[in-house]
Amino acid sequence: MADFTIIGKIASREVIASGRGIRDLEELKTEYGEGNWRKCKGRAEAELADGTICDVEIHWYEAHGIGQKIKRVLR
Repeated sequence: MADFTIIGKIASREVIASGRGIRDLEELKTEYGEGNWRKCKGRAEAELADGTICDVEIHWYEAHGIGQKIKRVLR
């Protein structure tokens, strides 16, 4: 995954999968623990490692009490 920094807030946040609908659910549970896992997506402005600033769609996993794990950045 590319290195990046999110600038500002994530907009248009939505849950796109939850519970058994998440393909990586067993890996998330093994690495981070049990939780009410949700896969989310949203749009944000980001600065990439090379200094380019662009609008991106980001995907991440989150669970209450565990936090977030960014899956990928889509340019």
